[in-house]
Amino acid sequence: MAILVGSVALAAMSAAPVSAGVIERACRQSDRSAATPELCRCIQKVANGSLSFRERRKVAKWIKEPHMAQEVRQSDRRGDEILWERYKAFGARVQEVCG
Repeated sequence: MAILVGSVALAAMSAAPVSAGVIERACRQSDRSAATPELCRCIQKVANGSLSFRERRKVAKWIKEPHMAQEVRQSDRRGDEILWERYKAFGARVQEVCG
């Protein structure tokens, strides 16, 4: 799995709508060419069902700064390990649902 689900899908050509979630906005504002508005919306929908609000905010930061995800992945802190496992499950679900 890519370091970020965003690596699979994140890019934006236009500004995100005001009603977009934090992950969708980060996805649309990223400079990755694979993302489309539809894909960013799909990722947000999966995030809404897979991650807590706090986790979604952290993951959105990872989209903007992938090194932060690497730090969590390599951390020995139990909370970071739990978050990373939830993130991996989220990524697998995004691949299933969003393609």
